[in-house]
Amino acid sequence: MLNPADAAFLDRLRAILPEGTLRTPESRHLEEPRGRWHGIAGAVACPATTGEVATIVRAAAEARVGIVPLGGGTGLVGGQVMPDGPLPLILSLERMTRIREVLPRENVLIAEAGAILADIQAAAEGVNRLFPLALASDGSCRIGGNLAANAGGVNVLRYGNARDLCLGLEAVLPDGSIWHGLRRLRKDNTGYDLRNLLIGSEGTLGIITAATLRLFPRPAGQGTALFVVPSPSAALDLLALTQDHLPGLVSAFELIARQGLEFLSETMPQVRHPLADPPDWMVLIDLGLPTGLDPAEALEALFVAGAEAGLVTDGVIAQNEAQRHDFWTLRESLPEANRHIGAVSSHDISLPLSEIPAFIDRAGPALARLGEWRINCFGHLGDGNLHYNVFPARGQSRADHEGARDAIKTCVHDLVHEMGGSVSAEHGIGRLKVKDLETYGDPAKLAAMRAIKDALDPLGIMNPGAVLRQAK
Repeated sequence: MLNPADAAFLDRLRAILPEGTLRTPESRHLEEPRGRWHGIAGAVACPATTGEVATIVRAAAEARVGIVPLGGGTGLVGGQVMPDGPLPLILSLERMTRIREVLPRENVLIAEAGAILADIQAAAEGVNRLFPLALASDGSCRIGGNLAANAGGVNVLRYGNARDLCLGLEAVLPDGSIWHGLRRLRKDNTGYDLRNLLIGSEGTLGIITAATLRLFPRPAGQGTALFVVPSPSAALDLLALTQDHLPGLVSAFELIARQGLEFLSETMPQVRHPLADPPDWMVLIDLGLPTGLDPAEALEALFVAGAEAGLVTDGVIAQNEAQRHDFWTLRESLPEANRHIGAVSSHDISLPLSEIPAFIDRAGPALARLGEWRINCFGHLGDGNLHYNVFPARGQSRADHEGARDAIKTCVHDLVHEMGGSVSAEHGIGRLKVKDLETYGDPAKLAAMRAIKDALDPLGIMNPGAVLRQAK
């Protein structure tokens, strides 16, 4: 059993930490974006160094006090808040924001875990390099949290998830020891890969304090277009055609549904719509091209090829950076419009690419048997990740359907599982999907995960209740 972060424990911590490290929790430390939970905490620890993180973790281990690591607080599955149980200690990385080193010749950047993603992107741009992890929350999310959740985003098609962008880690393990793993190597076959074990573990196996990140050459030219497609099946065929015409040069390929555009018009009329008549389906294509290739010409040739194949019926190609920005603003505003409407149930799912059209065809009628809904299906078609969100009918609110959430989620997740997909594509498990992991996870994998957790964190102090149900 865990003990609370009570006054006696906090007094012991104050005695061994610099003044001001321990703070009273504020609302920003206890909230999560969807408002499903409100966290509890005895205090917030804000260390400034890895050594201070280690001191805090050792003290928590000795007292058997739970620790909830906190990055930017942008996670959508409740991994950053503990709603009940013995009062935990929140460990915030908000003071550890330093870019320690930038090595453009190696295409490497080393940053502390509290560094804001947008600041890392800017540091890379400052040496004419690209750090391609791109999220709607890049102005507030922190790289430690991005790695702890193995964040995805819009550029996974070309550059991979956060896991693929990391060469090494520095981390504090549950016993308070420091793993000095900030390697800059592309090849390192020296046993078990602790880096990839910690990435995606959501703070349940240790606390990431710094990371060695991969940089890339900046494309000489970037092009963006919105193409209208007849169906998700046509969008999938267009993706294959695009990759055939421009192999290795497609950065993003996003699917957008009419419902999302209608939500934008309803809640965020200031967002510009490039097409006068919102289509049922369209895709946003983003290219990054080397010197000698013109993005507009490449997209025009793609449009012609797509139209000849019956895959494209209309479209707009960005003619300048302002238009390109407008296209991406539209795409990145979809989640905010969703929040304004209020989803009854939101789903971050992935499927084998060829199964996506059939899933969309089957999921709508299956949900219709549970009631009348508006469905906003959009997301990263290029890597098979859909955000399939279910909203109340016009004139109703999500509060009118609180009792239907579990049935909706089960309907969607059962179908995803049946079709060989995943019920968590890029947001992680957190606390929201612990039961889903138990329901749909492979038994052998779950047993191995529990064994790893018990071996590295035998006291169960690291983010208790996240990913795996807390052992009793």
